[in-house]
Amino acid sequence: MRSDPGCGITASSDPIRGVEQGEFMIFHSFEQVQNHLDHLGLFHMDFGLDRMRRALRALALSETPYPVVHIVGTNGKGSTSTFLASLATAHGLKTGLYTSPHFLTPRERIRINGAMLSPKRWTALASRVHEAAPDLTYFEFLTAAGLLAFAEEHVDLAVLEAGLGGRYDATTAAPAQLLCYTPIAMDHENVLGHTIGAIASDKAGAIRPMPNGSFVLTGPQPREALDCLARAAEESGVPFVAVEPRALPFGLLELSDPASIPRLGLAGPHQITNSRLALAAWEFLCAERGWRLTREATLKGLADARLAGRFQFIPADAGLPPIILDGAHNPHGLNALAAALEEARIRPRAVIFSCLADKNRQEMLPLIRRIAGNSPVFTPTIQDNERAMSGEVLAEELGSNAVPAQRLRLALDAAAMTKPADAEQPVVLCGSLYLLGEFFTLYPNRLEESVPASPQMDR
Repeated sequence: MRSDPGCGITASSDPIRGVEQGEFMIFHSFEQVQNHLDHLGLFHMDFGLDRMRRALRALALSETPYPVVHIVGTNGKGSTSTFLASLATAHGLKTGLYTSPHFLTPRERIRINGAMLSPKRWTALASRVHEAAPDLTYFEFLTAAGLLAFAEEHVDLAVLEAGLGGRYDATTAAPAQLLCYTPIAMDHENVLGHTIGAIASDKAGAIRPMPNGSFVLTGPQPREALDCLARAAEESGVPFVAVEPRALPFGLLELSDPASIPRLGLAGPHQITNSRLALAAWEFLCAERGWRLTREATLKGLADARLAGRFQFIPADAGLPPIILDGAHNPHGLNALAAALEEARIRPRAVIFSCLADKNRQEMLPLIRRIAGNSPVFTPTIQDNERAMSGEVLAEELGSNAVPAQRLRLALDAAAMTKPADAEQPVVLCGSLYLLGEFFTLYPNRLEESVPASPQMDR
């Protein structure tokens, strides 16, 4: 990078990363944006909210022109966020949705009314963000881009899914009118702590002073986590409401009769809990902001919700057996997957499983054995991931039914060659979302085909 004394800035041109102006980058293609993100490093973390707060001030987003719902927790964040965004869209609101991680492209993370932004819009947004804050980390950069996109697109509502934690998560720097907690469970222990209390304490750090009329809502929680959230809300002076599994707190829509559970676009009994939290959040927003709420639009919003890799059914095609994709990557998620398979009476012909090396395998592997039963378990090594667990080690830890596979493609071929009692028996592909990302890289047309895994789930 050269200094230019005539204009007082430094300038250089890099066809891969963009054109530098001073300390910021002007991007001319989405490829350059992608390469800049790769340069930042997907797994790089630098705790603290000061960078994000400076970025939001520079972008005039310290107070957003739209209400924000912030979704925090361990499991179910993406599903709850998707349900809420779908409810708002079905009621005619222009809705921004920010989720993570992505499978094929960062463009998946920022959606408006369910649609990704164009590469051209992404290029312009990235230049604006880098000009305002050239020192952001990967996740901070994308979070700022999402908030800016929602402002420039004049959304009526933004739904933000938190990333790894709460206290120092980049999404916590954004103002929020409503904060929702999905179930808190053991995950990312090396970062967040080795007990439910420690993890809940970090996630409770997302509770901050909020505008009058705001709420903190939570779905079912372990007692230790519930107490931690309640204390944090009380200390911040924000009302705290625990959403009962079969009752909604604001009374605008009566769905407490189990027989009245609506058809859900995301399958599995755990999605009933996620949809209830989203419904409670939607009722709150309607009551607070005077938005219209109708039963017809509500049922449509719940049925239209789609999110790839959540008990997603892939029909048999082109040499592939039928497959159920599920991003269950911790004990809580695997228990939910096992319950969903049992309720749908699905016995897998084979299981394909892999995870990252820092996961708690001691609790996860017995659940994989339970899901597989007598069927084989194929354990590919996730490719191009510095945190990947060795498939050979996984197979050794799982025991006699497990077979290592060097790559996912080989595991899929081996699973297709199994001889099930019923040709309709699916292969269950589960574990790390990065493993699912490899599947979508092989079959990119399947990414937007988020079909519930069984008609029995459409209740």
